[in-house]
Amino acid sequence: MASYLQVENISKSYGDRTLFSNISFNINEGDKIALVAPNGTGKSSLLKILAGVEHSDRGGEVKFMKDIRVAFLDQNTAFNPDNTIFEEVYSRMSELAPEIGEYEAAVASGDAARLERAIAAMDASGGWDMEQKIRQTLSSLKIERMEQRMGELSGGEAKRVAIVCMMLQEAEFLIMDEPTNHLDIDIIEYLEGYLQRSRCTLLMVTHDRYFLDRVCNTIMEIDRGKLYSYRGNYTQYLEKREERYANMQAEIDKSRNLLRRELEWIRSTPQARTGKARYRINAFYDLRDKASVSLRSNSVEIDVATSRLGRKIIDCMDVDLSFGERKMLDKFSYKFTRGERVGIVGRNGVGKTTFLNLISGSLEPDAGTIERGETLRIGYYSQRGISFKAGQTVLECVQEIAEIVKASDGSSVSATTMLNRFLFPHESFTKRIDILSGGEQRRLYLLTVLMRNPNMLILDEPTNDLDIMTLNVLEEYLHEFKGSLIIVSHDRYFLDKCADHLFVFEGNGRIKDFVGMYSEYREYMREREAAERSAERATAQAQPKQQTQRTHDTSKRKLSFKEQRELEQIEQELESLGAERTALEAQLSTEGLSFERLTELSKRIEELITLIDEREMRWLELNE
Repeated sequence: MASYLQVENISKSYGDRTLFSNISFNINEGDKIALVAPNGTGKSSLLKILAGVEHSDRGGEVKFMKDIRVAFLDQNTAFNPDNTIFEEVYSRMSELAPEIGEYEAAVASGDAARLERAIAAMDASGGWDMEQKIRQTLSSLKIERMEQRMGELSGGEAKRVAIVCMMLQEAEFLIMDEPTNHLDIDIIEYLEGYLQRSRCTLLMVTHDRYFLDRVCNTIMEIDRGKLYSYRGNYTQYLEKREERYANMQAEIDKSRNLLRRELEWIRSTPQARTGKARYRINAFYDLRDKASVSLRSNSVEIDVATSRLGRKIIDCMDVDLSFGERKMLDKFSYKFTRGERVGIVGRNGVGKTTFLNLISGSLEPDAGTIERGETLRIGYYSQRGISFKAGQTVLECVQEIAEIVKASDGSSVSATTMLNRFLFPHESFTKRIDILSGGEQRRLYLLTVLMRNPNMLILDEPTNDLDIMTLNVLEEYLHEFKGSLIIVSHDRYFLDKCADHLFVFEGNGRIKDFVGMYSEYREYMREREAAERSAERATAQAQPKQQTQRTHDTSKRKLSFKEQRELEQIEQELESLGAERTALEAQLSTEGLSFERLTELSKRIEELITLIDEREMRWLELNE
């Protein structure tokens, strides 16, 4: 199996903080690898070094196999906001396909000879098919309004356009940083299937554990600045990592036992330390380093109290909401209960976040009523993320909420201790929030929501930008949470663990209540879709028999005189149009044509193709 990528001794630091040092690894053809590690340990930096966006500190080497194409999907792709979706994708394809770029430049230049050469190159390379290919790929990711400006797109729509650009490159090696962020579940499952079928080699960072399980055959982990590789999917990685930790702990315990004996020798025979014993003294210090290693993982500690919640939570009665002609809610009625865990799913744009804003009280309905209990205290973790004042520091942000936080056992915990538990060391207290990484800002935001001791949590896409370790801790906290819970998430694993029933937003204001986990809902939908396809096939098989019967019954019917004349006329027109097209295409290959003549011929050929298509369709209708 060919080696597609060799990485030797790459390192990355920011100031005095080392993310990783002298990392080396190899990726072979067909490997599908996920990189996992806590936020702030350099996952994105490593991918950017491999993609050539950033450089390794202190040298190092990144060598891809000669002539393989590499595509990089960044977390946030920069687009021209004034371009339409089609223009943006086409412009990026022009950079990748020299023939397309040269054709565009030739048209703009007005140089007839250059245009002629560019047209010949487009013919030879099949460049004329690119437009159709772009439209088909955009449609496959449910992007239909290709004339929409990039600046008008939501985060999920922009992410889909970025994925289309990556797919169209048809690269042998894909580097993807959080590909599932901001995507709805249908698109995630489409991308999952695409990567499963693809023969590409893949290295990606993602927090979506079902995605990891179904796509990847290798997991690489950055742990304490070192890289460890595990063959298998995410579930197998968890098992093998526990084995590694158990072996390491056994080695540490053995080193500590040896250290006690060596420490007694060091203390008892200071006068005997001759040159002959120097090796033993050096070995003692090496042993001390090994014995001092701690395998305690740095993970978030969530320990906050839940305010008392009364009988009445939120009662919705005949709630209506529309934006212009778009119906977001239609006569929605529901009474939320204590301890209820609702997951909300549906494609982008059907009103999931709007619903959360209604429930939280930040938006009022057009009609109907929403009544909230007197003891209700909502903690709303929104997609917008944390809001803070210009120049505000981490410590100032949390102290603005409370100096003292009530823990689950009733004790009082200082704001600084809570920051430590959320992996903010003392030296980060004076950091401005605007310079924190996306993951750090999300972690701080989660802390500010929980510090208020809510008894109802509303979480809108909580898994975006949180690492897997933090998600595991959050899931455990939510499992023990005594209040009510409403979650919008595209993370199927997270929904399965945290929600006991679903609100399925079907569009046009319709909401279906499905009792069960998300994976059970998807299985139900697959069975229903399979039954519908089976019914369609049965109908399609029955139609030819009906058609045959109708044909037999009407076989004596002939075309009317008018239809017969139309048919004869179309046949003559098709012959004439075809001859004209052949003659014009022959003229295009003639040397010495002016730019104006070339443009005129190309335009007429396009008109002829449209006319021929129309006439052929009518000819088929008459003959049927």
